[in-house]
Amino acid sequence: MAQQRRVQLSTQRPTSTVCVLGTELSLDVCGSAPKDAVTFNVQGTPGVKIYVVHDTQSVKLPSSVSRWPLAAGAEVLLAMDTLSKDVGDEKVRISYYGEAGGVPVGRAMLYLTCVEISLDADTTRSGAVSKTLLDKATWTWGPDGHGAILLVNCDRDDPKAEMLDNHDTTIRSYDDLKDMSQMVLRTRGPRTIFTGHRLVLHVDFGDADKVGVFYGGNSVALEEYRHVLGGSKLVYAVKPSRHQEESIFYVEGLAFPDLDFSGLVSFHVTLLESPEKGLLETPVFTDTVVFRVAPWIMTPNTAAPLEVFVCSVDNNEDFVAAVGALAEKAKCPLTVCPLPENRQDRWIQDEVEFGYVQAPHKTFPVVFDSPRDRGLKDFPVKRILVPDLFLLPSPARPKALQTHQK
Repeated sequence: MAQQRRVQLSTQRPTSTVCVLGTELSLDVCGSAPKDAVTFNVQGTPGVKIYVVHDTQSVKLPSSVSRWPLAAGAEVLLAMDTLSKDVGDEKVRISYYGEAGGVPVGRAMLYLTCVEISLDADTTRSGAVSKTLLDKATWTWGPDGHGAILLVNCDRDDPKAEMLDNHDTTIRSYDDLKDMSQMVLRTRGPRTIFTGHRLVLHVDFGDADKVGVFYGGNSVALEEYRHVLGGSKLVYAVKPSRHQEESIFYVEGLAFPDLDFSGLVSFHVTLLESPEKGLLETPVFTDTVVFRVAPWIMTPNTAAPLEVFVCSVDNNEDFVAAVGALAEKAKCPLTVCPLPENRQDRWIQDEVEFGYVQAPHKTFPVVFDSPRDRGLKDFPVKRILVPDLFLLPSPARPKALQTHQK
């Protein structure tokens, strides 16, 4: 069902409004009718599709009925499927008639401008953003499902950076952008329409601490990218370019799904109509796209090995040699953690668990650091961390559990 908005008319002065492609306008023909009016007539320019709703029936104009009774429930619906070339280049006129008919007792004129506003992401999971008929505001699992996927940007692409990429609000490398999901805002139509309207990108308050959004405008230079949404930033006013119809935003996840976070986050773009002085802005249109933050996935033990880790402790030289021979046979590199680093703790699999996060556009490994802290507690940081690989710290244990384990 198309998004619908009610428009108030006036017989005292012309009314102007925006019709967003794919939406409907409902005209309040009864509210603007003169007191002595009993019927009305609707006429429009060729670019406007007009329907009259009367007695629960919808009739497309033109029709054999020239005048419609102003009965309760009478409604006029408008839709447009062609973008305007100029502001107000299409119009609709409502003429009101009294009991005697003849000359109209009042007229209401509506000037229309058709624009396209669309907020899109990779809802088809193809690895690229494209327009689709799928419901962008919902998310479903499975090979036949749909919905965009977001990665927690938990690596450190710049070795010189002091913080992980999801802990700062700065773009330091193009590799950092590649970890993020694109969100594209498309605006088409007369650019001057946005001088009387405001276009805002916004995120729900409950989602703001789970995501970060960056925007570089028309530039590709890293220093031009700014953190525009996320954290304390809930709204960003977009100024559509006169020369480009697309604005590309880069979205990163900041938190993994858990007991208190389903992983779903919603972004919205809203067109606001600037009112007369002293009045609040009126929402004209809202488009929504939903992402799901990809969960951490444990690597299956049936997967082919990429690297073998083993600890060298007292009296296990034969074991280390046997593992080395097996790794050589599998053509897999061997990393030996020496005694000064492992401090007689041989159980690497109890200290870390290898896994990954994955989206259509990117996959990178994520190592989970278990709550167990013994001799190998510093091993993951010293031996494993490289660009495009992240150490996921274990969540804090409840105090009751900590007490019980002492």
